[in-house]
Amino acid sequence: MEQYKQEFIEFMVDCGVLKFGDFVTKSGRKTPFFINTGFYRTGSQLRRLGEYYAKAINDKFGTDFDVLFGPAYKGIPLSVATSMAMSEFYDKDVRYCSNRKEVKDHGDTGILLGSPINDGDRIIIVEDVTTSGKSIEETYPIVKAQGDVNVLGLVVSVNRMERGKTDKSALDEIKELYGMETTAIVTMGEIIEHLYNKPYKGKIIIDDTIKAAIDAYYEEYGVK
Repeated sequence: MEQYKQEFIEFMVDCGVLKFGDFVTKSGRKTPFFINTGFYRTGSQLRRLGEYYAKAINDKFGTDFDVLFGPAYKGIPLSVATSMAMSEFYDKDVRYCSNRKEVKDHGDTGILLGSPINDGDRIIIVEDVTTSGKSIEETYPIVKAQGDVNVLGLVVSVNRMERGKTDKSALDEIKELYGMETTAIVTMGEIIEHLYNKPYKGKIIIDDTIKAAIDAYYEEYGVK
């Protein structure tokens, strides 16, 4: 596993973003683990988060694209932080863009924040986590409605490695349905590999009990 992935896993733990216990996902599934990027709350945290997204993007897509699109609301700071990191680490000055939940009819009108999207733009969408693909169902039409654009792919922080609406993973479903590549900074498999029964700062984050709950969850919702 690459060093930046190991660092990102520990970064999520330190920020309280990666939690283990009893939770319910947006799609209604009861889950023993939860990733909430709303817990990135400081400038230094967002700077590092943007760096990890930029590294994952560079690994998968390189730097040959024009716009980073972050769906409202959590995707808004992701697109800003990642565009800054692309400039800092890869000398690539990409534009950032997000959508509003409601169309604004005065001042800076329209549905978009940040850069406009132009014909010919190559776009990468940055999201926090996708479980069922529901958010992309809302986001993709908004992006495509802006003009003759090419949506290259989707980048999320964690691939939960569970089924979407079929027996395939949500990311694989998105790839097939929309014809774009998908990737994540890390997968749950990598998280488990890095944390299971290995002390981090004097504490075992994933012990045998939590591991058993994760295994049971994947028996029900994991990709077959």
